[in-house]
Amino acid sequence: MSDAMNDASRYRARRDAGEDASAESADEPPMVLNAQNKAEFVETAIQLAIRRGDFDDLPGAGKPIEGLGTHHDPDWWIRRKIETENLSGLGPPALMLRAEDRGLNDELDLLGREDDVREVIEDFNRRVIAARRQLLGGPPVVTKTRDTDAEVAAWRERREAARPVEEPDAVASEATDAARRRGPARMAAALTDRRVGTGA
Repeated sequence: MSDAMNDASRYRARRDAGEDASAESADEPPMVLNAQNKAEFVETAIQLAIRRGDFDDLPGAGKPIEGLGTHHDPDWWIRRKIETENLSGLGPPALMLRAEDRGLNDELDLLGREDDVREVIEDFNRRVIAARRQLLGGPPVVTKTRDTDAEVAAWRERREAARPVEEPDAVASEATDAARRRGPARMAAALTDRRVGTGA
C-alpha cells in the first residue's frame, strides 16, 4: 500500500513543480497483471474499498462464521441445506436414521398397543440393517438396532410413569361423596365399612 502512497506524493510534487504529470504516465506501459503483482493489486483494491466504506454494514458483521472450528465433516453442505430448508425425508440414510433414532421414543409413546410398538421397532431395525448393507456410499451408518423386548419394557415403564396415581385420600373422599348422596344412614355404614376394611 505504501507504493500507491509514494506514487500519489510524487504526482503531487510534479504537479506543484509545474511539470506535466501526464507526460511520464504516457511513457509507462499500462500495468499487466502477473503472478508477481497480482497480490499487490488485489490488496490495493481491498484497501481502497475499505476506505470507501464498501464493507461497512454487511450482514453478519462482527459475528463468527457458523461451522468454523468444528470437526471436519465432508457432508457439511448436505447438513446445512437440510437445516436451512427444513427438509425432511431427504438425505443419506445414515443421517435420516440418526434423526429418527433421536425421536423414536417420543413416537413410541404416542402408540397405544404393544403390538404397534413392536412393529415400529422391527421396521426401524430392518431399515438400519438395510442401510448398513448399502453400497451406494455416503456417511457410515452408526445407528444401532434396538432390542425389541427392552424397548417394549421401557415403553411400558414410561406409560406407567405418565399415568396419574390416585391418592388414597381422593378415593376416600369419592366414597364419602357417594355415601352422602345415598343418605345419612348409608354414609355412616360406608364410613364404618371403610374403617373396618383398612384395619383402623
